[in-house]
Amino acid sequence: MKNVLLITDKLITGGAETYFCKLENQLNHPDITVYTAAAMGELYSKIQYKKRFTPLSRKNHLHNLYVLWKKVRMCKIDIIHANSLRMVMYAVCVNRVLRKKVKILYTKHNVTVLEQKAKSFFCKLVNSYVHGVITVSRFEQEQLMHLGVNSNKVTTIYNGVDLDQFVFKEKSASLDCHIGLLARASKEKNHELFIEIASLLKGNEHMKFHIGGGGSELQRIQELIQQQGLSEKVKIWGEIQDPEAFITKMDMLLLTSHREVFPMVVLEAMAVGTPMISIDVGGVKEAIADGDTGYLIPTYSPQAFAEKITALYAEEEQKQRFAKGARKKVEQHFTSSQMIASTADQYVNMNAKSF
Repeated sequence: MKNVLLITDKLITGGAETYFCKLENQLNHPDITVYTAAAMGELYSKIQYKKRFTPLSRKNHLHNLYVLWKKVRMCKIDIIHANSLRMVMYAVCVNRVLRKKVKILYTKHNVTVLEQKAKSFFCKLVNSYVHGVITVSRFEQEQLMHLGVNSNKVTTIYNGVDLDQFVFKEKSASLDCHIGLLARASKEKNHELFIEIASLLKGNEHMKFHIGGGGSELQRIQELIQQQGLSEKVKIWGEIQDPEAFITKMDMLLLTSHREVFPMVVLEAMAVGTPMISIDVGGVKEAIADGDTGYLIPTYSPQAFAEKITALYAEEEQKQRFAKGARKKVEQHFTSSQMIASTADQYVNMNAKSF
C-alpha cells in the first residue's frame, strides 16, 4: 500500500482546486490511499473522504509546515503531490527534516512568478528537489524543458472533465444569443477585452453578455461596464456555484486571458456543447482545433472576436458542427477517468523509481 498526501493552497473555486477534488473523490486504486490537506474554502463540501482531510491555514506558514510534517509521519506518506509552487516549497521543507525522505510530485497548473522572475532558481528547485512534474498541456511541458527542467521528470496528463456532470445538450435555434465569460475576476483574465467586444456588438439587441466568477477585480469590472454604458448589455453574476449550468445556458463562451496553461473551462464548454471562441494562448490549441471544434483568435483584437461571434451567430449548422465535434474530442482525450488513471499510474511508477 502506498500513501499519497495531496495538497493545495485553498479550496476555492478554480481549475487546480477542481482537479484536487476530482482526485480526492475518484482515485480508487487497491494499492493507493490518498490523504489531503488544504486551507478551507467553498469546495470543502466537495471533499468526500473528510476523515483523511487536514485543514491548513491561509497565512500561517510555520503552522502549516508543522501540520504537514506531523501528517507525513503519522500516515507514513510515500509521496507528496503538490498542486502549487508554494506547496512544493512546503514539501521540500518537510522533507529536509524527515529521516525517511518522501517523493515530491508537482502538478503545474499555471505560470508562476518565480519562473518568470528567477528562471535559474526555479529550475534548480525543480531539478534538485522535485521527483516528478505533471504538466496539463504539451505546450507547458515544452516550456519547462526550454527553461531547463530535466525532461525525464516531466509528463503531460491532460485535465479531465466528468462527463456525467458536464452533459452534452444540443441547443435549439434562437434569435437570442447569450455570450459568456467564466473566469476569476483578476487582471490576467482580461475582462477588459470581453467588455470591448460587448461594446462593439451593443447594436445587436439579441446579443447579451454574461460574466461569471468572483474575485478581487469584480468591483472595478462593474465600474468599467457602467462607464461604457453597457449595464443593460453585460450582466455580472458573481461567484458561480454551478458552472455546468452557467456554461450550458450560454450560446457561446469566450476566453480572453493574458495567461493560461490549459483552462478547464474550455473543456467543460466543449463537453456540454457550448461553442468556444478563444484567444490562442498556452495549450488551448491542444483542445480547440480552429474552425473545427471552435475558433482561435491569434491576437487580442476585439474586432476579430466580434467578427467570429457575428459569423457563428448567423451559421446554425456551424454551431452544431462545433458542438458535436468538441464533445467527441473531449470523450476521446479529456475525460476525468483518463486523467485519474494516468495520475494513479504516475504514483505507482514514481514509487518504483529510484531517485
